[in-house]
Amino acid sequence: MSELTQWVELALDHKPRDPKLFQRALSHSSAGKDSYERLEFLGDRVLGLAVARWLFERFPDEPEGKMSRRYNALVARETCAEVGRELGLPRLIRLGKQAREDGASLSENVIGDVVEALLGAILIEGGFEVAEKLVRKLWAPYLDSQKRAPQHPKSLLQEIAAARGLKAPEYDLMSRFGAHHAPTFRVKVSVAGMGEAEAEGASKQDAEKAAAAALLELMK
Repeated sequence: MSELTQWVELALDHKPRDPKLFQRALSHSSAGKDSYERLEFLGDRVLGLAVARWLFERFPDEPEGKMSRRYNALVARETCAEVGRELGLPRLIRLGKQAREDGASLSENVIGDVVEALLGAILIEGGFEVAEKLVRKLWAPYLDSQKRAPQHPKSLLQEIAAARGLKAPEYDLMSRFGAHHAPTFRVKVSVAGMGEAEAEGASKQDAEKAAAAALLELMK
């Protein structure tokens, strides 16, 4: 039994019929044409549907707005990357020489994409119910820790600004730097009458979220 096959069986509770499918799910585009990108596209939809149905069943009396906040936190790139680290993915991801030297195996974007690609591979071999079962197993600690629906920093900042009769927060992309496959974005958020803050993230959305959280922290 190959190391990959053994890992899939132990970590994902699935006996792979086509190990090459899972090898592809672990392969970054820098390692060659046969990368995880198409599987990641599929797995992203698997995760979204699995989490949405889970929340619908788990919180039968909760309004859509609160479920949406829970959903956004569970499918966020940070959460996917944390799931991937728990699975020990960084050592298994196949990268080209330059990407490996640039530390792509530690990138939240790359790890999160691989997690979704693996869900896509599971869907292909086992069907949606098997993939959904895996999502509920791997994401259970993150849902169980949500004592209440988390408030997204950008939403909270906008609500506070509106409550004070101020204009909506403005987000400006200050810079984009780092390796092409693992860029870092720096964003500034400003609210007239409240202040401004800057923060960085692995995507423009992540940076905006971090900047909003930073400004909220300054307001305490």
